[in-house]
Amino acid sequence: MKRSILVVDDEKYIREGLASALELDGYNGLQAESGEEAWKIINSEPVDMVITDLRMPGMGGAELLRKIYTTYPTIPVVVLTGHGTIEDAVAAMQNGAVDFLTKPVNLDHLSVLIKRSLSSKDMAQKNRELMTELENLKRKSGYSNIIGKSSKVQKLIETIQQIAPSRVSVLITGESGVGKELVADAIVNYSDRRDKPFVKVHCAALNSNLLESELFGHVKGAFTGAVADKKGRFELADGGTIFLDEIGEIDQSTQIKLLRVLQEREFEKVGGEKTIKTDVRVIAATNRNLEEEIKKGNFREDLYYRLNVVSLNVPPLRERKEDIFLLATAFLKQFCEENNKKIVGFSNEAGSALAAYDWPGNIRELRNCVESAVVMSRNDQIELADLPPAVSRAKGGNTIEIELGTTMDDAEKKIIMGTVAFCKGNKSRAADVLGLGRKTIIRKMQEYEAGRSE
Repeated sequence: MKRSILVVDDEKYIREGLASALELDGYNGLQAESGEEAWKIINSEPVDMVITDLRMPGMGGAELLRKIYTTYPTIPVVVLTGHGTIEDAVAAMQNGAVDFLTKPVNLDHLSVLIKRSLSSKDMAQKNRELMTELENLKRKSGYSNIIGKSSKVQKLIETIQQIAPSRVSVLITGESGVGKELVADAIVNYSDRRDKPFVKVHCAALNSNLLESELFGHVKGAFTGAVADKKGRFELADGGTIFLDEIGEIDQSTQIKLLRVLQEREFEKVGGEKTIKTDVRVIAATNRNLEEEIKKGNFREDLYYRLNVVSLNVPPLRERKEDIFLLATAFLKQFCEENNKKIVGFSNEAGSALAAYDWPGNIRELRNCVESAVVMSRNDQIELADLPPAVSRAKGGNTIEIELGTTMDDAEKKIIMGTVAFCKGNKSRAADVLGLGRKTIIRKMQEYEAGRSE
């Protein structure tokens, strides 16, 4: 569908000449000889952009600009000016115009300016749509920190909501950076223990002696430096929840004491004799394969089964690429606010690189990438050059490689999945690109999802 650009100028030959040039560039060139006529057109039919002279009889360009900026702030306005009114043009830009052009107009410059302005407008619109989608997902789930519309993430949220009211132990697995701690937060948020203590322990950060004391506490004189009794995390979490991150890092002696807490709900402090009862729900997380660690003799099998009453696997970002732009948009909003910047979105090239990159560091890496890009950006959009080198070097999402010898089924899968990624997860747009029905795209993706889970 053609984009409509309104040219406003009381000089007929300028107005008609610009409108004709716009038509040759593939736009629908609308015309108005006064500010009043332009305002009527803007209020009666879709207008994507306005190019207006500043000085006209009646309503001038400055007043028209104010009206547009107040009522339709997403419509970009370019002002035309003679050499003698450049100060007025600069003032117009301060009041919301995207740029100004001096007469006679350089058509090549105008063409570039229109493309850039409409691209920024589209980007801002996409950003608003993504923010609306984010808010809708948050309302639907009742929780704001797990972001994703992919089937895997939606299934994960449903499972969290199902198990949260119980007190069973939960083992969260997944690669580093996927958001395992956010899943633990969500379980507590949905549970009836949300207002009770929630204690987090990062097991890998402490050596075995310190970890045992940290978990179970110690009595005065239990070891050198124990100058007073100290409560452990299990005692502090009584009635609530404890989150043991990187559980695969704990040593055998601590594993034995932890097993007893899970079985008997009691423990003794280091160096103490008094048995302490505790009511604590245990959530553990690991990026290790604990079944392999059991085979190696590094992890107790009985403890594994006590922890793994319910298992939640958090998918890596490369398996949920339709969530990349939702996450990137959320991070963009956060870091723009923190750094006092106004950035409307990602350029097509930057977006293609985000979609093509495999994100070995998962959400943590994406978050750091967007933060860096916001700080480095000098424009109103994130460009390819603003991204870290590892991401910017990723192949653009506009090519799909199919090797000789690939089966038709695998080739079809590559084309469909690649096109959906290129369309930023928009299945309707992907269907249009491929000449297929949207239902066909959805059915095919469900088949691919089912094939991976078998």
